[in-house]
Amino acid sequence: MTFQKKLFLFSLPFIIFFQISFSQTLDKPNILWISVEDIGPMLEAYGDNSIKTPNIDRLSKEGITYTHAYSTVGVCAPSRSSIITGMYPVSIGSHNMRTGPHYAFREPENETYKDYYGQKDIKGRNVPEYATVPPPFVKCFTEYLRAAGYYTSNNAKTDYQFNSPITAWDEIGRDATYKNRAKGQPFFAVFNHEITHESRIFMKKEDPMLADKSKVSVPNYFPELPVVRQDVGRAYSNIMELDKQVGDLLKSLEEEGLLDKTIIFFWSDHAGPLLRQKRAVGNSGLHVPLIVRMPYGQMGGTKIDDIVSLMDLGPTVMSLAGMAPPDYMHGRAFLGIHKTKNPHQYAFGSADRFDEAVDMSRSVMDGRYVYIRNFRPELPLIYRNAYREQIDMTKAMIEMDKRGELTGGAAYIFMKTKPVEELYDLHSDPYEIHNLADSPEHQTKLKELRNALSAWQLEIGDLGFVPEYDLVNMMWPGMVQPETAPVKFETLGIQLLMSSATEGASIAYQVGEEIGGKYWRLYHEPIPAGKKVAARAVRIGYKTSAISQFPNQ
Repeated sequence: MTFQKKLFLFSLPFIIFFQISFSQTLDKPNILWISVEDIGPMLEAYGDNSIKTPNIDRLSKEGITYTHAYSTVGVCAPSRSSIITGMYPVSIGSHNMRTGPHYAFREPENETYKDYYGQKDIKGRNVPEYATVPPPFVKCFTEYLRAAGYYTSNNAKTDYQFNSPITAWDEIGRDATYKNRAKGQPFFAVFNHEITHESRIFMKKEDPMLADKSKVSVPNYFPELPVVRQDVGRAYSNIMELDKQVGDLLKSLEEEGLLDKTIIFFWSDHAGPLLRQKRAVGNSGLHVPLIVRMPYGQMGGTKIDDIVSLMDLGPTVMSLAGMAPPDYMHGRAFLGIHKTKNPHQYAFGSADRFDEAVDMSRSVMDGRYVYIRNFRPELPLIYRNAYREQIDMTKAMIEMDKRGELTGGAAYIFMKTKPVEELYDLHSDPYEIHNLADSPEHQTKLKELRNALSAWQLEIGDLGFVPEYDLVNMMWPGMVQPETAPVKFETLGIQLLMSSATEGASIAYQVGEEIGGKYWRLYHEPIPAGKKVAARAVRIGYKTSAISQFPNQ
């Protein structure tokens, strides 16, 4: 038995004690997310010594580090749709990047969509801007928190593939903060940090370089070139800036006396910002850092090897807040009183349309092996994408490929057509450049993962097989956004009941002097009937209803 295993077995009773004692003493703990962009496990906490990140390191030393955490998609909007709903994007139609201008919240009156913006589906048909319409039972998980008395704030990115419903957050925007909650009210607060986003590789290329370019880790699928070291160095330099931002936030929580009254999650929406990282469907695109710091550093320094998906974040927050996640969610709680007894055996990923590039691949990972099924093997692995080609090293590699100058791993990822199946052993091949799909010694594992992927696609109803034009028409019949039916009022004694004829609609309302303001309450139980009320209904992906008033005016 290894020392690590002995230590884990020795520590297990204390870990269980801390989990139980914490849940008993704080039924509704404060919970805060540090949401970051476009970084894989490029941190000291995960064994990468390219740079120093003392504040993120502190979170790891005082928290739980999840070694096998994965996003569902290697790009922000589909990934974030899975996080807010707890559902696989390919199961709710949010898998194509991106469906509309949903990166920030828009007031319902400002929610408009272009009929044409240059996107085509697999059959060459026009795809308009649209909002994904999940099944009617799907909600933003934050609504459950609001109904339980939490103050929810999001600063500020959404990017859910649909406009954030007005029922999802108490406060949303660049100034949103937990500080505006009522005295004694528990909070769930999200702070989105964009400093490490792909765009900052080219937007910040003239900024001072904080990382030592000669010491940063360069993946084997990149050539050893000055321009590569420059852009890889920039990615690490941006992480160093992120680390300072994390430190500022921790310091603020300490000064307010909230650090040890708050559960802190640190996670990235998908892996790194560079070629064969962002948008990739394998480990290089989906493996992300995930650290959870409990109050008083409980379980500090613990490493958990269970497979965790980012779509588990919502159910886990609900569990920590004392609520059982709804059965419809694909995500599973990995902490709290409703922690799942059955962690994921596999992590599943998808890749479909990325801006103007239309493709379709699926993946399954078990922590060591990566299996990828390419449904359009006639296409190259590295497709043209104007957005990422603003990065200098990407442009340089494309030109080198045209001249036949790439070798080794770089030549591999520029393959002109893809194999139908890919299989990689991360223990011997961490950069996924040696395909074992035809290896006789690996056929048992190949068949296991192939069957697991097929069963998953059938189970969740993979909508990637539906051309996007037809998918939009299914969600928006006649290519017209459906509208939520208005709120109807009914009095029952001294209580006021509200409803909408639209299946799955949520209701937001204002009372008395609140009417006309930006703040909307979430209706989840009858309210006193004595005051003037304004209300509107919204279902995800639908147009928000007009305002109804009680009593009628």
